[in-house]
Amino acid sequence: MSKMALLAGTSGLAGKALLDALLQAPEYSRVHALTRRPLGREHARLANRIVQFERLEEQLAGLRCQHAFCCLGTTLRAAGSADAFRAAEHKMVLDFARLAKACGAERFIVVSSAGADPASKNLYLRVKGEIETSLAGAGFVSLDILQPGLLLGSRAEWRPAEALMRLVAPALNPLLVGKWAQYRAIRVENLATAMLAVARTAKRGVNRYSGEALGAMARRAR
Repeated sequence: MSKMALLAGTSGLAGKALLDALLQAPEYSRVHALTRRPLGREHARLANRIVQFERLEEQLAGLRCQHAFCCLGTTLRAAGSADAFRAAEHKMVLDFARLAKACGAERFIVVSSAGADPASKNLYLRVKGEIETSLAGAGFVSLDILQPGLLLGSRAEWRPAEALMRLVAPALNPLLVGKWAQYRAIRVENLATAMLAVARTAKRGVNRYSGEALGAMARRAR
């Protein structure tokens, strides 16, 4: 049976790769991509919805979907302060989750981060952990949380530290074993493929995927 997919967060590496994967996936007859500005691309199964994220439920009343995919996220620099970062990151994801629930989505698939923990001293990991906790109580039949390490791909903006890590990641990955395996870098195309594989499972409840589990799901979908 064909499905409708709802996607938010197409401006980043993961979202762009996932949109490509969803448009190639035969099970989705329509992919509703929510953006603030036009995507500038055409596809027979793509519906680009230009929205104000502060008014999602009002603007998209009546929209239906079975699966919702969330790649939303921001940076501390873009937010301007720690408080603004937490407010923006947390609110964006939860607002989208509420919309997905209102649209009838039974499965919610979200990109979080390796090491996400609401008790972490690291702001980014703490906020990601808080989001995971909030989503776990949102009432989805299936909540799939993907926790990748560094994402490998070409970014539009230059991030020197990440550029350096992308160079050394292939050599570092084999050295990250045991509890450190979750921090292995992963190509965005593989992450997108893993998200599709997760969406095709019959698992219910809250499911988390990190480290080798992400690689296994990506291989499963090929």
